[in-house]
Amino acid sequence: MIGRITRNPIALAFAAIIFLILIGSTVAVVPETQQAVIVRFGEVDRTVNKYKDRAEFGHTGAGLIARIPFVEQVHLIDKRILSVEMERQQVLSTDQRRLQVNAFARYRIKDPVKMYIRARTEERVGDQLKPILGSALRNELGRRPFAALLSPERGQMMTNIKNALNRVAAQYGAEIVDVRIKRADLPDGTPLQSAFARMQSAREQEARSIRAQGSKQAQIIRADAEAEAANTYAEAYGKDPVFYDFYRAMQSYETTFLPPQAGQPEKGRTSIILSPQNDYLREFRGQR
Repeated sequence: MIGRITRNPIALAFAAIIFLILIGSTVAVVPETQQAVIVRFGEVDRTVNKYKDRAEFGHTGAGLIARIPFVEQVHLIDKRILSVEMERQQVLSTDQRRLQVNAFARYRIKDPVKMYIRARTEERVGDQLKPILGSALRNELGRRPFAALLSPERGQMMTNIKNALNRVAAQYGAEIVDVRIKRADLPDGTPLQSAFARMQSAREQEARSIRAQGSKQAQIIRADAEAEAANTYAEAYGKDPVFYDFYRAMQSYETTFLPPQAGQPEKGRTSIILSPQNDYLREFRGQR
């Protein structure tokens, strides 16, 4: 019998094909990034390479596995982090701001048996999570003003949305890893221009308040400096009245007689006619 097959190339090729089909039906490959659910007669029999926290790479059970041909089917489920994106939606905040929000969530299948029974594929899990993500986001943003998106309160908002989404994800053997708002914009048109006008008005009002406070502080500093200077002049006059008169006279002469220095504005020329005996010129006479 074997001799006939070896002498007949067609029979040999047919036998090789049957052998490969048997091998393919008996052996399956489970990648390191996948977890396998083995189904026998429509019922889940066992799992291979199931996700485990902090499992060491290469020691998770991935690789070649044996199955009963034509009786057991292998369904591969991704064990990596998956993503579901929410379509752009309009949300109304408590301060009546209409926001165009884009968000996404990342999740991982931790119970492949529950996921297979409830949804069969990862795509169906994502389809179930997407409307829940939008609903949780609208509920959370609807209880807060627009400014909360720009404050540390945003972290608490994301945690609340994640917890709400996790309650649904657990029904499909999944766990939400993270939730993030990708973008939150005001709608185009009049609402956006109105928001810009309010922001500009608020910034201008803040700038006027800062300038007023600065002017007030400058006046206080100037008044303190003038009081301190007057006090210094008074102390100097009390210690040496003669020198104080001389010093003040020199300052007056400099202001009156010297031409303006480079870089200073040119002043109008003034002619002054004084008697040599004028008291203003007493320092030029060298006598009192």
